[in-house]
Amino acid sequence: MMLALLLARAGIAVSVLEKHADFLRDFRGDTIHPSTLEIMHELGLLDELLREPHQELQEIGATFGDASFALADLTHLPTHCKFVAMMPQWNFLNFIVRHARRYPAFDLRMEAEVTDLIEDGETVVGVRATTPQGALEVRADLVIGADGRHSTVRAGSGLEVIDLGAPIDVLWFRLSKRAGDPAPSLGNVRNGKFMVMIDRGDYWQCGYVIPKGAFDDRRRTGIEKFRTDVADVAPFVGDRTEDLKTWDDVKLLSVAVDRLRRWYRPGLLCIGDSAHAMSPVGGVGINLAIQDAVAAANILAPAFGRGAPDIDVLSAVQRRRELPARLTQRAQIFLHEHLLAPIFRNPGRAVPPWPLRLMRHFARLRRIPARMIGLGVRPEHVTTRDIMRDDRKG
Repeated sequence: MMLALLLARAGIAVSVLEKHADFLRDFRGDTIHPSTLEIMHELGLLDELLREPHQELQEIGATFGDASFALADLTHLPTHCKFVAMMPQWNFLNFIVRHARRYPAFDLRMEAEVTDLIEDGETVVGVRATTPQGALEVRADLVIGADGRHSTVRAGSGLEVIDLGAPIDVLWFRLSKRAGDPAPSLGNVRNGKFMVMIDRGDYWQCGYVIPKGAFDDRRRTGIEKFRTDVADVAPFVGDRTEDLKTWDDVKLLSVAVDRLRRWYRPGLLCIGDSAHAMSPVGGVGINLAIQDAVAAANILAPAFGRGAPDIDVLSAVQRRRELPARLTQRAQIFLHEHLLAPIFRNPGRAVPPWPLRLMRHFARLRRIPARMIGLGVRPEHVTTRDIMRDDRKG
């Protein structure tokens, strides 16, 4: 959606196909990081965005047992917003759509599920989709797969996927929120259990981390045992676990960390989780995808002025964004092995890793993860033109 906004803003005709009738997906993340907020500032949309309901986190921390630890201090970042904005992603997507529709080149088709690629020899020339009105074919100079870790576009492309492995899955559910609840932290660790809690105003969106493939075992032990485990890791919600009436109230998020060896082929480009699926650790996947979108727009927009982008143009997008994706995945795998795995191996202890203990005593060290979480490896900046602004100047 961000890429569509940037291309339409530059006067390039773009169609977005969304298979659902709305954006209300619980698995969409809520974190809008300073790097993304900086892009919104560059687009002149930041003040309006921040009038949407949201919470602001200037510091990110974790709780081990009864002890709280600060992990990242965002107040020192060289950005206009020195915080993470917690905003339901469906609100953010609707905000982007509202502004993209100001441009005549933008076209959004809801309830249009892409099912297949249209090819002419080795070149992708469009997609097939199903809609409530029947079959749909959309022809395009470039098809962009931005449809996530279970990408239909990627699956149909024949591009090679490198699976880096993920030792965790996440159980996703809601618990009611009450006045006096503590501020959210990056995670709660207690007795070999780990859970993240996202403040969504009148309820907590919870992500309970389990070893990869352990969901069936969890179900066999019963929902009552799961309620007890949730109350154990976050005691302040212990009197609300009855919100989980059956396993229907708990959804499995299967975590994957992988990437395409090559993100493109003639007529096709993948970005975001379609190109490099990220772990939910750090909540950086959304913002990395938006950085991909900005870089892609910066490279693609001038190329469209010369015709359909060729292989050299598509490869330039991967060259620009592959290093940030690789380094971020490497950091996530490190945290899987050195933070999450020890939690599961030592169920009787809630000892924070030594870097976290150091940060408790040396506040300046918190700026390092703050920069990684808040800005990433290579923050992008908008260089595409705005046809409306050009018209006003003319």
